[in-house]
Amino acid sequence: MPYHDAAKPDEHFTVGLSMDKFLQLYHHLPYPFRVLVASAHGYNLRRLRYGRSTDQLLEEALEREQWTPEKWKDWQEERLAYLLHRAATKVPYYREQWSFRRRKNDRASWEYLENWPLLEKEPLRVQAPAFVAEDCDISKMVRDSTSGTTGKPVRVWLSRETVQKWYALCEARIHKWHGVSRKDRWAMIGGQLVAPFSQSRPPFWVWNSGLNQLYMSAYHLSPSYVPVYLDAMRQYRVDYLLGLASSMHALAQISLDLGLEAPVLKVAISNGEPLYPNRRKATSRTFQCPVRDTYGMVEIVCAASECKEGNMHLWPEVGIVEVFTDEGNETVQPGQTGRFICTGLLNADMPLIRYALGDRGEIAPPGRTCSCGRTLPVLQKLDGRHDDVILTRDGRRVGCVDTVFKENLPIREARIIQESLDRICVRYIPASNFSKEDEESIVNGMHERLGDVEVILDPVDFMPRHANGKAKVIESYLADAKSEE
Repeated sequence: MPYHDAAKPDEHFTVGLSMDKFLQLYHHLPYPFRVLVASAHGYNLRRLRYGRSTDQLLEEALEREQWTPEKWKDWQEERLAYLLHRAATKVPYYREQWSFRRRKNDRASWEYLENWPLLEKEPLRVQAPAFVAEDCDISKMVRDSTSGTTGKPVRVWLSRETVQKWYALCEARIHKWHGVSRKDRWAMIGGQLVAPFSQSRPPFWVWNSGLNQLYMSAYHLSPSYVPVYLDAMRQYRVDYLLGLASSMHALAQISLDLGLEAPVLKVAISNGEPLYPNRRKATSRTFQCPVRDTYGMVEIVCAASECKEGNMHLWPEVGIVEVFTDEGNETVQPGQTGRFICTGLLNADMPLIRYALGDRGEIAPPGRTCSCGRTLPVLQKLDGRHDDVILTRDGRRVGCVDTVFKENLPIREARIIQESLDRICVRYIPASNFSKEDEESIVNGMHERLGDVEVILDPVDFMPRHANGKAKVIESYLADAKSEE
């Protein structure tokens, strides 16, 4: 899910500094000063994410969970009509698109979703500001970007109102469903470099008092360090864990292998990666709690979360999901698998219409009910990325090295391939302005995340994909690092 990586620094702290320089400065700070920086950022995020209307928005979201399919259909159609009109008249990219069609004597109405073409990721990557409505001031909006799952991030802008609506939904459908709240203490395992890879003594985390969050490094999960991770979770009295499925599994599996006693949690929440059965089982056994899955993306055009009955429920307020055949532009029948084409309903200031996510899945046929009592649609199958993890010589398991691909890095696509414990190949398609400095940025970024490994850069003109159009961004030749597909 987007926006949970709360240790991610923003312009408030990096103004006048590149991100590399900021991290160098941050990593040289004594731990108490790292806590001050992280906590100041956390208080800023808390003001941004939550406001006076949060509790009311939360209760309204819970109430909508009992709506009938007919009521949801009426609500979505009314919201969609507003979004389509706003996109066609106020958003430069779409307005030019419809103007061009009119010049070609195309009289199709923009009021019907089926008349809109599919939007692939590349135009959004190249022309992201053109998707923001002209009555918005980008400088006053919240900007976020994807981790660059194909090597090239997508930028997104949101108003504070949209951010607060999103976090109210998260509070209702992730926290509330499982007996926790934003006021509880929690731990996060994410891709931010809260401790340098070279650091060999704890703390491998930072406490963010603004969000009651213990942010734990995903780059130090080895048998030597896991015992102190568990001690830190006890020390900070965390109630629940949220993070990358592979990192939570690494923490849990190492704990089991060493026979360590972990703190008992209320729930562990997976995001950002597939939650395979072995990952769920090990995490649940270690922390003696249920493990629940979530689905979402920074673009906020689709979202889903798992209820206590084990079903993934879509959030209709976030977007309309069409399921298309893998080849062509035809929709499949309900209950059949296809690629997701999503129209965002939440972010009216940067509307994405019929956006091809790159994920595949299957939505349950109308009428399927869940014993949890909610009438939200059921996402009964999801086929996202299946990345491997990277193994290090000292036993660490790292699953988020693709954060090395920064927002402004001039590459079209990239993959990280582990050929041996000491050798990493970065295969990428460079843009025309790719430079020597960009090469150094990739190499330095890999060293920051994996230590002293040989990094081979392999520029190519074409990147092959799997039959379903997906491809691993992180691939390892080592058997112990393979994902469970």
